[in-house]
Amino acid sequence: MRCDLSAYLFSPTDAERHRRDALHARRRTPLSCGNRPGTNRKRNPARSTGDVYTVESYRRAIARGCDAADRWSKGGLVVDEHERLVPRWHPHQLRHTAATELRRRYGIEAAQVILGHRTLTVTQVYAEKNTAQAVQIASEAG
Repeated sequence: MRCDLSAYLFSPTDAERHRRDALHARRRTPLSCGNRPGTNRKRNPARSTGDVYTVESYRRAIARGCDAADRWSKGGLVVDEHERLVPRWHPHQLRHTAATELRRRYGIEAAQVILGHRTLTVTQVYAEKNTAQAVQIASEAG
């Protein structure tokens, strides 16, 4: 854990360093026969790890995880290329689900405040209507 409470909790640079350390620990070739850690890296790479994870990097990691899970779940079965056993999803679906649950439990105004929306219109886009409550009211009303 980091001592600085205002710092980001997860760092791509730290994650890459841990990944490389794990690869080095699993290495079978002796250090005298091959590249030593850090000797085969580019001096000025076109892309380097950032200081923080972005929304796009988070979304991309989820998509890659879904794709890997889909490949694993097929387990060598012959399945149509376009048929997914593990569907893809994106981080905003978590926000939509949370908004819908907040609206169901506490009402649209509370969901608006918690989500930080200025208008109810935006909250209504995120929070789906409570159809279960509508069905219950309709059945009670007859």
